[in-house]
Amino acid sequence: MGSPLLNVADALDVNQLIQSEDSLIGAVNLAPDFFNEMRFLDGSIRPTYQDVVRWIDSQSLDNVLALNQAATESFYRKGITFTVYTDACNTERVIPFDIIPRIIALKEWRIMEAGCAQRIRALNAFLHDIYHKQDIIRAGIIPAAQIFANPCFQPWMLNVDLPGQIYAHISGIDLVRHGDGMYYVLEDNLRTPSGVSYMLEGRSISQQLMPSLFAKNNILGVEEYPALLKKTLIESTTVENPLIVVLTPGRFNSAYYEHAFLAREMGVPLVNGHDMFVDGAEVFLNTVAGRQKVDVIYRRLDDPFLDSLAFRPDSVLGVAGLMSAYRAGNVILANAPGTGVADDKSIYPFVPDMIDFYLGEKPILHNVPTWQCRKPDDLKYVLAHLPELVVKEAQGSGGYGMLIGPQASKAELEEFRLKLIAEPEAYIAQPTLALSVCPTLVDEKIAPRHIDLRPFILSSPTQVRTVAGGLTRVALTEGSLVVNSSQGGGIKDTWVVDLERSEELSAESTTTVDVTHEIVDLDLDQVVVITSTKSTPSGTTKIGANV
Repeated sequence: MGSPLLNVADALDVNQLIQSEDSLIGAVNLAPDFFNEMRFLDGSIRPTYQDVVRWIDSQSLDNVLALNQAATESFYRKGITFTVYTDACNTERVIPFDIIPRIIALKEWRIMEAGCAQRIRALNAFLHDIYHKQDIIRAGIIPAAQIFANPCFQPWMLNVDLPGQIYAHISGIDLVRHGDGMYYVLEDNLRTPSGVSYMLEGRSISQQLMPSLFAKNNILGVEEYPALLKKTLIESTTVENPLIVVLTPGRFNSAYYEHAFLAREMGVPLVNGHDMFVDGAEVFLNTVAGRQKVDVIYRRLDDPFLDSLAFRPDSVLGVAGLMSAYRAGNVILANAPGTGVADDKSIYPFVPDMIDFYLGEKPILHNVPTWQCRKPDDLKYVLAHLPELVVKEAQGSGGYGMLIGPQASKAELEEFRLKLIAEPEAYIAQPTLALSVCPTLVDEKIAPRHIDLRPFILSSPTQVRTVAGGLTRVALTEGSLVVNSSQGGGIKDTWVVDLERSEELSAESTTTVDVTHEIVDLDLDQVVVITSTKSTPSGTTKIGANV
């Protein structure tokens, strides 16, 4: 493998290359007001991107556009789609894929990985606590009403003992990089997080369309995710050779492709609720060979639809009596019912406190400063600064039901002002973040667009696992900060590159020198000290400046 760190001649060449009138990169992606994933402030290319920039500038624009179109056609042939529920006809669309990758150095990734694992450990401890002793409430850290009045709190889960006290087996943590260069947690996803199939298919297409770049860079793989998911589900039960199924609401669900994809990759049945039944507090699957006992259900179905006897009586998507089998310990549900209370946006500000309370540790990753509109002082501040803030529904997802103050009209601002006054407990507010930008192919040119990152975390009683990187989502509309596919966003492949290993490999044949910039040694202990400063929930702390 070649090195993404270049020798002296190559380092000079790549930065001279982009000065050419024929360069596709050229002066694009300078974006001085935001952290630039590809370029330093002086416009030179970061070590992680130098091979990619050289590759882009070796192509014609027509060729790059053709490759991007080939990716779109591949997604279409495979049926990799999503549904836009705001359309009158619930339009199904192919998710836009951009072939220019988002690249993260391994040292940075290790910090994110540790921070996400720490966060999930604390959230699982929190879920076990609130459904058992409720120590965090007794300690006065979180108000009881904020938990018990939460629509996602499930009394059915009280005093249910789960193997390893794992509630969220599959999690997605949304991270953004701000103008100060630091990563922040934007939100936690613990119910039925989606997007991992996009991550896997995006990698597959990248490898097909850009094989030379994969041959030259030491990019960590993501292909083992389905095997790790299956291993996590097996470890979550004490049954030997368990029967695992993926429960889907059906083909009209926006993430149905992912349900089918993961079932196929794990080699387990994809089932609907009507394929199963409960008998004697056990769950069985109807098969051509007769009924078979189900041991683990990876459910991609929301809580209210799981069991018509326990939740919504009109649901035909779940399995009647499922909760009785679950409470008896005869089947594992991943994720557990009631996990939604932990990823509610009104609970989000307390996660740093959970890390301290349950783990006795300082947070590795920061929260974004957050105003809880249920608090009179916070509400007063939000109403006074509405044009500057982002306001979100505490139960919202997918980019729906939110206000981006700087981009909102007077009518939209007034509409949200009335909503906040009428139902303040249903909303939180955050500062408008300067999301980092990454080069993206849009409108037949390459331009900077805002991105986020969703790493996927797998938790079993024995281990917390991740694969390198995650799903990078990109806001394709110029100036937009909303990356959700349902709001016009697209996706990118995420490369975690082992620069040190590449340097070692390159050193065997040539001396490697980065003449442009010194790479900062990101030691985990140092970063913990930097990021452990507690942000006040009142949100008055500014997040930082560009670097």
